[in-house]
Amino acid sequence: MAHRRSKLVLLVSCLLPALFLADSLRANWPQWRGPNSNGSTQTARNLAVSWNQTENVLWRTKLPSWSAATPIVWGDTIFVTSAEEGFVSLGGGNQRGSDTAGHDKVFLLAVSRKDGSIRWQRQIDSGNQLFRKQNSASPSPITDGKLVWIITGNGKLTCFALDGKEVWKRDIQADYGRFGLNHGYASTPLLHGGRLYIQVLHGMKTDDPSYVFAVDKNSGKTLWKVERPTDAVTESPDNYATPQIVTVGGKLQLVISGADYATGHDLDTGKELWRLGGFNPTNNPMNRTIASSLVIGGNVFTPSTRGRPFIAFRAGGSGNITGKNELWTNNLGADVPTPTTDGKYIYVLKDNGSLNCVEAATGKPVYESQRIELGTYSSSPLLADGKIYCINEEGTTTVVKAGPAFEILGVSKLDSHTLASPVAVDNQLFIRTAGYLYCIQKR
Repeated sequence: MAHRRSKLVLLVSCLLPALFLADSLRANWPQWRGPNSNGSTQTARNLAVSWNQTENVLWRTKLPSWSAATPIVWGDTIFVTSAEEGFVSLGGGNQRGSDTAGHDKVFLLAVSRKDGSIRWQRQIDSGNQLFRKQNSASPSPITDGKLVWIITGNGKLTCFALDGKEVWKRDIQADYGRFGLNHGYASTPLLHGGRLYIQVLHGMKTDDPSYVFAVDKNSGKTLWKVERPTDAVTESPDNYATPQIVTVGGKLQLVISGADYATGHDLDTGKELWRLGGFNPTNNPMNRTIASSLVIGGNVFTPSTRGRPFIAFRAGGSGNITGKNELWTNNLGADVPTPTTDGKYIYVLKDNGSLNCVEAATGKPVYESQRIELGTYSSSPLLADGKIYCINEEGTTTVVKAGPAFEILGVSKLDSHTLASPVAVDNQLFIRTAGYLYCIQKR
């Protein structure tokens, strides 16, 4: 009996840290698409549905300059990237290249949740580049509550302690060659377990192969690196998405989407296990992809350029699984914003300011092309507290009731251009505009 009790105590002692970590992840916003990697959270409550420059604003903090990166939150600290003050302003159309004024630094900032004060600011790169809507500060930070990681569009990958002390730093372009995307590198790594998974899918401006690699989160050392081949041409190899994790037969696999395919990889070796095509049925040479995949259980939902097509499939199998594992296909996806889901419904925010809701199981539309505030949408929607938060580039947020019935709950406008996705933790919303970081909270 004592032996059984000791085994039980040992089992509980092993499980508690894992359960604590899972609860901590759910109660925070540790990486770009949040604790569930799909733009949703189940722990946020009593969130505001309307605000303006002062109403329901707990604080706002002036940032050095603009960025498309989404803020992340752990405990009482928010981490956010920024260009240097004086960096060329937004609204540059098809501009690209260096800022001629020389304000080319990129920063990571730690901000207090209590009052918005800046706890520390660290330079993470120089040589900031402008590519239409984005710059070298576009990838979002990642944290596990002990360390924080950030990669820039120039490939500088840095790890900091929570107090701002640098732990390690790497230059990915120096290690593996220059990035060759038409609009600059902007993928955010995925943190899972003790590793960062990073995809570099490019081809418009390089003949070098695309690749995927895993980095030890504590040391920064590469654990494995594999080429990710494609027959996509011209700009079609270029991808700006983030990797995902899917469960296949009780085992986790890495999902990489882009360059006309979705592929599954062994987590320990990077070996490609399966691939599914059909994302470029017209062989469009300019079929670059931006939005990331969604994962629900063992199923993957991957949009293509401009959301046409949007393919749901069952992960797993071996080799080319095209035509074997598809669950459904429609043309209701989005181009830039990554969809969000509650597991039953998938909410797709279109770039033109319309919202689609489809059944995850069947792909059938529950509603489609429901118009929200006019404008262009580049940030991805947030699902929290039974609400969907959608922010357009002018800084206007439309709050829609989650579920099968379309209903607008509120419309609110902030100060300036917005590319970053909103996040929610506890009863607070965090919105990063070009000029400020806002904490929105009911009063």
